[in-house]
Amino acid sequence: MAIEIKVPPLGESLVDAVVGQWLKSEGEEISRGETILELETDKVNLDVAAEDDGVLGSIQKQEGDTVTVGEVLGVIEAGEGGGASKAEAAPQEATGDEPAAPPEAPKAEAPAAVKEAEPVEAASSPADVAAQNGVDAGGRAAPAVKRMAEEHGIELGQVSGTGAGGRITRDDIVSFLASQRGKEGAQGAVATAPSATAQPAPGEPKEDRPDEERVRLSKRRQTIAARLVEAQQTAAMLTTFNEVDMSAVMDLRKRRKEAFKEQHGVNLGFMSFFTKAAIGALKAFPRVNSEMQGTELLLKRHYDIGIAVGVEEGLVVPVIKHAERKGFAEIEGEIVELAGKARDNKLAISDLQGGTFTITNGGVFGSLLSTPILNTPQVGILGMHTIQQRPVAVDGEVVIRPMMYLALSYDHRVVDGGEAVQFLVKIKELIQDPESLLLEG
Repeated sequence: MAIEIKVPPLGESLVDAVVGQWLKSEGEEISRGETILELETDKVNLDVAAEDDGVLGSIQKQEGDTVTVGEVLGVIEAGEGGGASKAEAAPQEATGDEPAAPPEAPKAEAPAAVKEAEPVEAASSPADVAAQNGVDAGGRAAPAVKRMAEEHGIELGQVSGTGAGGRITRDDIVSFLASQRGKEGAQGAVATAPSATAQPAPGEPKEDRPDEERVRLSKRRQTIAARLVEAQQTAAMLTTFNEVDMSAVMDLRKRRKEAFKEQHGVNLGFMSFFTKAAIGALKAFPRVNSEMQGTELLLKRHYDIGIAVGVEEGLVVPVIKHAERKGFAEIEGEIVELAGKARDNKLAISDLQGGTFTITNGGVFGSLLSTPILNTPQVGILGMHTIQQRPVAVDGEVVIRPMMYLALSYDHRVVDGGEAVQFLVKIKELIQDPESLLLEG
């Protein structure tokens, strides 16, 4: 008996995934519950486990293929005996009597054999059915490649596929675009320019140098890139700056950190102070804790604070839900837990959902000043930076204080400049008087 390995439900708002690494090869034995392959989504990576014991009979989706929920990734055979007996049954029925030949026709044209020979996308929509019936004369393509072709107005029948079985890849689309641009430019003065002879011919793929390496972007990195560009293009983003004297917070931490850790089992860090300060400022300026939906503004009375965490594949933003209800110890403990899950790639979709405001700390990497990009659809993000001993004027005297630059990036469509400045000043006041956080945070 053959068992299909299908793409499991990916979670709310996730519609597709990219096949990551196959941990098993065709013909290799598999145990029930054993992880077979990894899927990369926009937010987290998912493990796909075997539903039963057997042998990996075929792999139908290769690394880098885009897949949707329910698509078949491969097939598990129930073992040598089970697979062979089923395969031998059909020929016996067909050869036992001549009239039995016509029923064999559907088996001859069954797409399963084709799918085992080449990584073809499952036909789950009319467009996919058309592609498998030869409408795309240039070969089949993954949904992401098809979308790329549609965005550039390219008919897939015009493109020659270089992938397995004539499959059209992203590189094929890029080469086709380069070829078209080359043809258009050939009629201009560029063709006569002296440097033209040093360039590759139109449409000719550029070879990688021996000292270069081509690396496929992970699904998460592709999503990060798309979201950052989207934020730049859709929001009227602006950044305002201020600086804060960290003396009071650092003195409080120095006096209380040992007792705090002994009582709660976690360190007293800076993030809990800034989380509380952000909540106090958001309560004072509620539009910074909102979301723009068409011609309406959704004001949120809950404070789900996203904490940006840097991992190998890029930045992720797990969310502390209802942070206004939690004390310093709860916030610190949750930050440690979420950061650990992020580094171990064990974040769940629920850990990343929601979020009304985000805090990012570039100071841990030594950043002195930066302009953080909005985590849309949020309209504000607070940037923390490294603490530096700097000379400042206090009561007419120059003194050395531990200073930090703060940055607030905001959507100017929703938040006015004066409001943004006052918001940042409010955070500064709360940090410089940490006792006030007990009242306003």
